[in-house]
Amino acid sequence: MATFLYRLGRLAFRKRWYVTLVWVAVLGAVGFGAVKAPGASDEEFSMPGIESQKAFDLLEERFPGMTADGATARVVFVAPGGEKVTAAGNKKAIEETVADLADGSQVANAVDPFRARAVSQDGSTAYATVTYKVGANELSDASRTHLENALHQAQDAGLTVEAGGDAVSEQGGAGGAAEVIGVAIAAVVLLVTFGSLAAAGLPLLTALVGVGISMATILALSDALGLSTTTGTLAMMLGLAVGIDYALFVVSRYREERAKGRTPEEATALATGTAGSAVVFAGLTVVIALAGLAVVGIPMLTKMGLAAAGAVGVAVLIALTLVPAVLGFWPNAVLARKARKSGRLEESGDNGGTRWSRFVLRRPVPVLLLGVIGLGALAVPMADLQLGMPGDEAKPTSTTERRAYDALAEGFGPGFNGPLTIVVDARGAGDAKGAAETVAKDIGATEGIVSVSPARFNEAGDTAVFSAVPATAPTDEKTKDLVTVIRDERPGIESRTGATYEVTGTTALNIDISDKVQSALVPYLLVVVGLAVLLLLVVFRSLLVPVKAALGFLLSVLASLGVVVLVFQQGHGAELLGVEQTGPIMSLMPIFLVGIVFGLAMDYEVFLVSRMREAYVHGDRPDEAITSGFRHSARVVVAAALIMIAVFAGFIGESDSMIKMIGFGLASAVLFDAFVVRMAIVPAVLALLGDRAWWLPKWLDRALPRVDVEGEALSRRPDAEPGPTGPGPTEPAEPEAARV
Repeated sequence: MATFLYRLGRLAFRKRWYVTLVWVAVLGAVGFGAVKAPGASDEEFSMPGIESQKAFDLLEERFPGMTADGATARVVFVAPGGEKVTAAGNKKAIEETVADLADGSQVANAVDPFRARAVSQDGSTAYATVTYKVGANELSDASRTHLENALHQAQDAGLTVEAGGDAVSEQGGAGGAAEVIGVAIAAVVLLVTFGSLAAAGLPLLTALVGVGISMATILALSDALGLSTTTGTLAMMLGLAVGIDYALFVVSRYREERAKGRTPEEATALATGTAGSAVVFAGLTVVIALAGLAVVGIPMLTKMGLAAAGAVGVAVLIALTLVPAVLGFWPNAVLARKARKSGRLEESGDNGGTRWSRFVLRRPVPVLLLGVIGLGALAVPMADLQLGMPGDEAKPTSTTERRAYDALAEGFGPGFNGPLTIVVDARGAGDAKGAAETVAKDIGATEGIVSVSPARFNEAGDTAVFSAVPATAPTDEKTKDLVTVIRDERPGIESRTGATYEVTGTTALNIDISDKVQSALVPYLLVVVGLAVLLLLVVFRSLLVPVKAALGFLLSVLASLGVVVLVFQQGHGAELLGVEQTGPIMSLMPIFLVGIVFGLAMDYEVFLVSRMREAYVHGDRPDEAITSGFRHSARVVVAAALIMIAVFAGFIGESDSMIKMIGFGLASAVLFDAFVVRMAIVPAVLALLGDRAWWLPKWLDRALPRVDVEGEALSRRPDAEPGPTGPGPTEPAEPEAARV
């Protein structure tokens, strides 16, 4: 592996013009394809194998057109204090507003609340449902403006008017202030780390090229592969993150080799052969984690994972080819200013990483206990984890969606925001209508149900659908128990009526998603961690190092999930992050956290421990190897982790609580994994294990393929001795701008 990558890096350095032109041509080609390809559509969410999805499928089959994916807005009218919406003036204002809403060019229907009996019992609140002909992402600015103007019209009449629904919610996507802030902080961290504008700019430039290629490819293939507008979000975030990291490690190793007196070409080839090998295997662990999302069984999540895995693959190729090519154009520009001015390249001696490693080596047991106990304590709240899909109730009160949610809950009851949809399949019943009425009566009599709507039949008359409103809120645990009770009643009702039914709707769907994700978490962990342990076994040729890496990762993920529960579910410190409403943790959060953080954690593990392995293979004692690994890798691992934390923490400032949760969880996980697990627990464990850390049974050693990540074969080359220090006659001419 190292020898092949050494030759690849040298070839990219020598043929830098060709390599650069190839990447520019690829970027141009996929960019042209993205421009010409049909736009991405709103992907229909589906989750095979759950009852809610079966009910949706049955609705589509028996009620064609009923489950159309057009955007909706629910407009809520609240009368001034002491008045009723049925009062003449208020009623007139509401009817005029609804008529105005129906005039929109993209509006399919606007239902008058007085005709639909959508008025609360006390007469204080009414709501109108507006249905659009297109999906939320396809709504024009004119339609959104028309909706806002209509709301202002009713407000001017003295009514309180709020709106919810996907037609009102802002549609997120890749690109935004968070990414800009993350790139800016990354630039500062790189500048401080390298002390060179060129060295800081090169990882950013190549990472942006990789992200551009990945995103353009996703856009170009979106229509052909059925990718949604959200598929590229994860690809952009991770492509940018690992793209910076991988280029950072190659450039850092290049500077080390130059400090040993290597010529630019030789230093580039060696950096690609050694750091590049670590990049390949780190990238493979990320790809394994992302591709493993297919285990969960959610098609949308699978596509997101595969798209992000493709972006990581592009980042690896960029680091192995384009980065060496750019180094060929400006070989001295990435060096520190002092080295460029003096022409002397001095290899660094002791640094912060060295001093920290010696501190841990002197006190391995206290450091290990402190790290494990600390993360273990933070993981304790995980025992109280409740999964769900927070909706408008989790948004800030400054948003109209949250205020609409609260108004409906106050006027119609907390369960009104999450009605259950009951689909009755009466094909096996002799009297379909009678069977459906019996089902509705029995479910309406269930404790916890406050009302049941009249049943609607399809044209064939063999299938009915009706709504059941719970007494409790959609995210309440009592609602989950209620859904379970209704489903448990099914066998008895079916035996009496000959008809069966399925429970669906947003509330039931969220409950089913949470259950499925929770049941898929353990298999996902086993697949991802198992494959990664095998991969690390090949990389480090050790039994204990991969096991230690996996256990450390699990510790950091559990701790990060624990602090997410602590803040977003239990409310401790929630106000500091601007979280106004606590509740269940987003169902996909554990899967996202495991998949993304596992990949990044293995990045740090491979880069840090591979330098220790390299030193050990070349003859250092175990404690010397640990110190050597920290001397060469600690600074860049810290820089990479700080960049990741900055990128993820930028999302905490978003108003959406789910975005806050994701940003906070990922930033916490990287913080714990990089600074507690990799920088403290890992050296402490290796110090206690000594030579045993690198032990491998002889039979297994013979069976495993040799990939030579440490570059041992490169050190045995006849021309491996370092050349004279300073710029040499073999260096290519450097542009004047690079020496400024």
